[in-house]
Amino acid sequence: MTPELVIAYSAMAISTSGRFIFMYLLYTRKSTNPLSLLFSAMNMVSSSLWITYSQMISDTPLLIRGTSDLILFSISTTYILYNRMELPANIED
Repeated sequence: MTPELVIAYSAMAISTSGRFIFMYLLYTRKSTNPLSLLFSAMNMVSSSLWITYSQMISDTPLLIRGTSDLILFSISTTYILYNRMELPANIED
């Protein structure tokens, strides 16, 4: 494996690990924060653009990173929206 690929896959692993940390904190704090939602939505758009770019330049590590980010941020966005919908029900109880 070339040094460039080692750096690329290392960056991808670190980036993806950071997303799991974000998701863990999101889950443990049961966030309904609009900023968390905005952050997730903006990252979904960004990840979609990185996927397109990585396909254009045939960069596999970048494609893996973009795809994993898109999946993880989609899960995070769904979780935030679910918590926001549950919030009024919890207030009435």
